[in-house]
Parts: sequence; structure tokens; C-alpha cells
Amino acid sequence: MKEITVAVIGSGSTYCPELIDGFLKAKDSLKLKKISFMDIDERKRTIVGNLCIRMLKAEGVDCETVLTDDLDTALQGADFVVTQIRVGKLPARHIDETIPLKYNLIGQETTGIGGFFKALRTIPVIKNICDRIEAICPDAWLINFTNPSGIITDFVLNNTNVKCIGLCNVPIDMLDDTKEITGDDSDITYVGLNHLSWITSVKVGGEEQLDKLIEQGFSPKVMKNIQDDGFSLETLAAIHAIPSSYLQYYYCRNAKLAHLHEGEKSRAQKCMEIEEELLEMYSDEGLYVKPALLDERGGHKYSLVAVSLINSIANDTNEEQVVNIKNGNTLPFLHPDDVVEISAKVGKNGAVPVPVEEIKNRHIIGLMSIVKEYERYTVEAAKTGSNEAALNALLVHPLVGDWEAATKCFEEMKEAHKDYLPQFFNN
Repeated sequence: MKEITVAVIGSGSTYCPELIDGFLKAKDSLKLKKISFMDIDERKRTIVGNLCIRMLKAEGVDCETVLTDDLDTALQGADFVVTQIRVGKLPARHIDETIPLKYNLIGQETTGIGGFFKALRTIPVIKNICDRIEAICPDAWLINFTNPSGIITDFVLNNTNVKCIGLCNVPIDMLDDTKEITGDDSDITYVGLNHLSWITSVKVGGEEQLDKLIEQGFSPKVMKNIQDDGFSLETLAAIHAIPSSYLQYYYCRNAKLAHLHEGEKSRAQKCMEIEEELLEMYSDEGLYVKPALLDERGGHKYSLVAVSLINSIANDTNEEQVVNIKNGNTLPFLHPDDVVEISAKVGKNGAVPVPVEEIKNRHIIGLMSIVKEYERYTVEAAKTGSNEAALNALLVHPLVGDWEAATKCFEEMKEAHKDYLPQFFNN
């Protein structure tokens, strides 16, 4: 049994008990020597951290636990660093979701101009975390759940010396939903970028089932945080792939925009209410299990994804998982250093992409290529504070594009997030 030390950065997240639940389920293969819960929000760090400690004790897990607001303290001796931070917290997300609506743009947490600003706020903080990892625990693996996960992981892998793998719970939900229909032995090809992904092949006994699934109108279950507008049979037939629910922002854009305009509350405001309800539950010293309400936050199977990855590295299992890593030669229409969301074999040396049969779907190639260009511009803007790079990012993104809307919304949101954008205001 592998003994590990884990640092959770952003441990005040109400998702954190989900992670601990995963470690408890894996306690026969992973022994926690020490776990540090680090967060700058004292109230949430204390409430959530104490629940996590009660969960560990209730299951007889005897490990050292640390609650701290100091990054360096949390990183001491870490084998794995899990990042789940939200710079500016939910009020910043509310800004990301609401200001764009004034310019008739979709406001969303991880995509479009909302996701763009989340990346701009987050990358400077992630850079500091990576600097400290390099100084304190250079051999540690950074397991990144911080959104937008693909962009953040791209920054880390191409701008630091930290060993990093990015994660999301969308792939496992899509794969599990598909296997419910086609069986556990089905061979599924999943390709894309984080929150821009498709299933492009489903083989059972060597026979392709994709056309049959499309004819049946099969789609994986929609994430809890997305209002379901569905994909028409005509849409699925045209793109000849099974899209993730985040593609609804692209394929059902007008419907999504209408919902956002009509909604009485932003998703961020709803999450604030759920979060407060969860924190009240977590404060009950008699609670020592993950409450069911946590699934309403959209983090379904988060623990399974995170702990499976950590277990694969720690115990060198060489299991296949969908992760965010460098493309290499897997998808020849993208650069080798581009971070993509693909299947990989995971062991002690990290993740090695599983070869993919050549993707000939021009729709997927085109959309991935343009959104990846947006991601490259976004990383450049976050690093340099370049208005030119920022506006180019927004102009190429399919959910923005319009010059007047992009420039006016960019300036208003930049001012609204001024406290978290030193790269734009300290130059």
C-alpha cells in the first residue's frame, strides 16, 4: 500500500468532502500519511476542514491533518498537490455571468468571455503556487481541478517545471453514461479540449455503434450546472459525434442566451445559496459523511476521477483515464505542446496518450482548432497583460467574435475584476 502526503489548495471549497470520500473508498490501496487543508478563507477552511477531519476519523484513518492559510506550510513534504481554487470566489463568478448579458454575450463560468476572465484571474495565482511547489516539493504532482482546467493546465505545463495533469468530471460522466447503453466492454474514443469534447467512436466487439446511437438520439446526461436544451437528431447527424453537454453553449447558443436573460438569478447566486446550505450542514459536529446536496453543485464523480488518478501514479497501475495533458503526436492538427483532453495510460511517470485513430471529422477539427487558438491567446494575455492578446482571444472565440461587444465588455469586466488582474494594471 502506497503511503502519500497530500496538500489541498482551496480546501474551503464545498467540494472538498467529495475528495475525502474518494480517499476513504480507496484506503485499501492509498494510505494517507498527511493531508493539509489550505485556504485563505478562514471560515470556509475551518468548517469544511473540520468535516473532512471528522470523516477521516470516523473511518479510522489515522493520518496527520493540517489546517492552514499558509501555502508554504501546506506544501511541506507533499507528494500530490490538488488545486481547486476560485479566485474572487462566487461573487467574481456572478460578474462573469452577468456583465456579458449587457452586451448580448453568453456569461458562463468556463467558456466565452466569462471563462476568459476566470482564466485571467487564476493564472497569476497558479503561477505563484507553482513557484512554491518548485521551491518546496519539486517532485510533487499537481492535480489541477481549477477551471478552466484545460487552459490552467496548458499554462502550467508550458510555463513551469511542475509535473501536472488536469482533470474534469465531464469525461467520466460521458463514458459511464455511454457504457450504460453499450456495455462495460465497449471501446470508446473520446477527444477534445476541456469543456469542448466529443465521443467519436463506440465499438462493441469490434463493430462501430456510433451511427446507431446517433439514430437513437443518445446523449449523455447533462451536467447539473447546465440547463438542458438537448441536441436534435439533426444536430447529432450533422456533426457525426456525441457531444459533451458544454457543447450546448455552441450548438444551442440562442436558447442559452435567452435562458440567461430570463433567469431571475445567476448560476453563481444559486451556488451561493447551495454553498451556504452546505456550510450550515458541515457545521454540524454530528455530520461525518458527504451530504447528498453536494451533488447539486455539478461535481458528480469528482472524487472518483481525482483519487483514481492519484492511485494510478502512486501505485503505477498504468490504467487508462481521460486527462488534460500535452497532445504530443496524438492529434496531428494541433501543436505537440497544446494541452488536450484525451485518454492516456497513467503510471508513476505520469500520463502517456493512447493512440487515436486518425480524426477525419472536419467539424471537430475546425472547432477544436479555433478554440485552441483562443486558449493560446488567453494564456498569453494572462501572462503578459496584453490587451491585444486579450482582444484577439475574444475575437476568435465562437461565443464572442463581435468587435464592439468584445471591446466594451472586456473593458467593463477588466475594471470590475481589477483587484485580481495585476498583469493588466501594474505594468
